[in-house]
Amino acid sequence: MDKIDFIKKDINNLECSVNGKLRNHDVELVTEYFMAEQKKNEAFYFKIEGDGHDRFSRCFWADATSRRAYGFYGDVVVFDTTFNTNRYDLTFAPMLGVNNHGQTIVLACAFLSKETTESFVWMFEEFKKAMPGGEPKTIITDQDAAMAIAISIAFPTTFHRLCIWHITSKFSVKLPRDAYKEYWREFQKAIWDTDNKDEFDAKWNIVVTKAGLTDHPWLSSMFDLRKSWVPAYARQFFAAGMSSSQRAEGSHGFFKQYISRTNSLMDFIIRFEKALSHQREKVLVADHVDAFEVAQCILPMPMNKQMATLYTRTMFQKFEQELIQSTACFVELKTEDASKVVFNVSERKNWETRVAEDVYVKDSDHASCSCKRFEFVGIICKHILALFRRDQIEYMPDKYILKRWKKTAKSGLVSDANGNEIKDCADPGLLIKRSTMSRLASDVVEDALMSEEGCELLSETLKSLQVKLKLLKDGPSNNEVGGSSSQTQYMKDPKRVRRQCPALNTP
Repeated sequence: MDKIDFIKKDINNLECSVNGKLRNHDVELVTEYFMAEQKKNEAFYFKIEGDGHDRFSRCFWADATSRRAYGFYGDVVVFDTTFNTNRYDLTFAPMLGVNNHGQTIVLACAFLSKETTESFVWMFEEFKKAMPGGEPKTIITDQDAAMAIAISIAFPTTFHRLCIWHITSKFSVKLPRDAYKEYWREFQKAIWDTDNKDEFDAKWNIVVTKAGLTDHPWLSSMFDLRKSWVPAYARQFFAAGMSSSQRAEGSHGFFKQYISRTNSLMDFIIRFEKALSHQREKVLVADHVDAFEVAQCILPMPMNKQMATLYTRTMFQKFEQELIQSTACFVELKTEDASKVVFNVSERKNWETRVAEDVYVKDSDHASCSCKRFEFVGIICKHILALFRRDQIEYMPDKYILKRWKKTAKSGLVSDANGNEIKDCADPGLLIKRSTMSRLASDVVEDALMSEEGCELLSETLKSLQVKLKLLKDGPSNNEVGGSSSQTQYMKDPKRVRRQCPALNTP
């Protein structure tokens, strides 16, 4: 270490110097990168638009892996725009989903210069063009008026669920301090411990009246929006078990390990792709485990063994917990002599039952429960499992096994709107080549940053290499950007938000 004649400040200064040389070429590099990706695999989709003055305004992109994933897991989308991470203060807007292992996956990404209804509509329309299979069943977002209007326009048949965590976290801020301290627990019980709409409405009105908050404008507005966030109302819509956008925020935390607010657009995308490849490696590991291993069953029951072979390990563990807990329900149920039974666990303890009509009938088209777990999560609840045991149903009926939770969820072809198959990679060996070259390139860049001379050498070498590579490819030369076309006349970079490199002010 004593032989190193530079410090961290020198590296930061050098990075600022390199970034300065790339100024005014950022959008050009991003465009050429997208075009190169599209040439590798025609299923890569992107669209870039300007502000009317030839200056970059927004862009959208989705690679083949993400587009295929939407074909299998596009029923639920989480959308969050709280992640501003680039030197232009453009909003990074990823659309996320959840796969058959319960892992977060990226479905598409966008950069937006404005968070307006028009911008969101544009993004959602591009999303629909890129994705196979139509609109999602559910989209989960934070509470944002412009976004809500855009969703109603672009996704008219999609259930828009508001993030319950963001709403409940505001109670401590919106309510008077004494009222929050005394009545928050009762609000929680009304929100989380009610199974039906009437019960929630009654409990909510009781606690609001007791707290003297019947005219509180924010509480009134949240009650008016209850169909979009209260579990008793929203559980009937499939959401893969998600009731908040915290999955998106967790994803942001993961990606922030790789990127920062000083990144150019091109640097951002390169670093983001690196992070995305690491995320996808975890998916491959989970796929490998499920392909060669069968989870051990705690309960030696035919249905449990059946689901161990069908579900992914993560989903099987969730199912098995329901099956284990169904034992207590079954003990109580054995004393019931009704042909139609539903469990209302919020009203009674010890898994007591109550009679209700049109809820469960053996051999009916659909078995439902007041907890709505199957509708909300896609896995049968302990209450209905108890009914299955009572009626000696040893194997799970096919209609209750969602393909999206199975090991074979990604089987089958996925085609775009034109009937063209979307393949992960045109060349099966391309991913291996890309991984090898990416590691090599990363090592070379790190070595170059060790000195000014090394950086200049690498810069000149890359420019020369870029010219040679352009001669090897047959690049199209249209004037549009997006979909399956490209351009040679590039837009101007967005206006940069002035920030000094931190090291330059260091004495």
